[in-house]
Amino acid sequence: MANASGFFTPSVPSLRRRIQPPAGVSRSGFSLSERIFKRMVCSSTVEGAERHVSTSESRLPRLVSRGCKLVGCGSAVPALSVSNDDLAKIVDTSDEWISVRTGIHNRRVLSGRDSLTSLAVEAGRKALEMADVDPDDLDLVLLCTSTPEDLFGGAPQVQRVLGCRKTPLAYDITAACSGFVLGLISAACHIRGGGFHNVLVIGADGLSRFVDWTDRGSCILFGDAAGAVVVQACNSEEDGLLSFDLHSDGEGGRHLNAVMKENKTDDMLGSNGSVFDFPSQGSSYSCIQMNGKEVFRFAVRCVPQSIESALEKAGLTASSIDWLLLHQANQRIIDAVATRLEFPQERVISNLANYGNTSAASIPLALDEAVRGGKVKPGHTIATAGFGAGLTWGSAIVRWG
Repeated sequence: MANASGFFTPSVPSLRRRIQPPAGVSRSGFSLSERIFKRMVCSSTVEGAERHVSTSESRLPRLVSRGCKLVGCGSAVPALSVSNDDLAKIVDTSDEWISVRTGIHNRRVLSGRDSLTSLAVEAGRKALEMADVDPDDLDLVLLCTSTPEDLFGGAPQVQRVLGCRKTPLAYDITAACSGFVLGLISAACHIRGGGFHNVLVIGADGLSRFVDWTDRGSCILFGDAAGAVVVQACNSEEDGLLSFDLHSDGEGGRHLNAVMKENKTDDMLGSNGSVFDFPSQGSSYSCIQMNGKEVFRFAVRCVPQSIESALEKAGLTASSIDWLLLHQANQRIIDAVATRLEFPQERVISNLANYGNTSAASIPLALDEAVRGGKVKPGHTIATAGFGAGLTWGSAIVRWG
């Protein structure tokens, strides 16, 4: 049965062989008899489906398991590199102070020469090239970002610049550092439940635009980047998205946020405007506010639990996983989670030192470097997890290639 915490249920492992391909599958969804399926689900198995497969109904369309796999990746970073020594010139800090506490030495920052859209497009193009997929063959573009350059979303602009002439669906997913994992699961849902074939998932954030550069507790952490993967439909035997586990807790949002605030402006309409509070004053988002200690406690407690849950749903153990790839927030968090899960350091992917916390871009950026560097190879299994603002967190067990 499909649920919010994974694709699989252990009770129906043989359904894949018993259910025939559906009729009427299109990019927009399934055309199914209402008396067979009351709702559409994004799952590799359907609880109770075995009861519906009978001789009298054998010619009716059925929901079938579809697999999905990761077939290409790409990344892009701004030209401007800012070192810890550079930060020490504008805030009371030092390279040693930053590196010991975070593991970060450098980060890339958007400047006048770059835009978030251009980074997202570059990462997407590289992923499409590796996957040998033409932009016109895309069914969906998902832009996982909390810092779009248009309040109404950036995905359609990415789709336009990529040159997708068939105008596939494109939309944003806003979940900050958890965004890319949510994007992967969303891509799988569209493929499994909607008949989509090629989905481009891009994680891109420009958090430097929302950093208080006088706050040494937060400005040292963040950088800008984009990373992308192509998720492609396949048969169930090749399935590369094995399980997932997702959560959110709004109670923790007070520990990490960038809330909207009203700008202090003169009331241009005099007393009449002030009486009715109309028109409202202009507003903007605050700089990133973070309680570092609480975020650390949350991450080292919840992330291992989520990964363990996803592993259990996939029927795997930590020892059978080739790589651990976490959101690149802080090296201390990465080390603590790896220790909890008993992952040896040589199987942990980390590029935090060079880029800092790039939010939704951090996982695909690190994955792209690991794939192109020959570390992650086709067939390798990866346990990945994102966590951050919301608070939101989630993990997925994936197979590369």
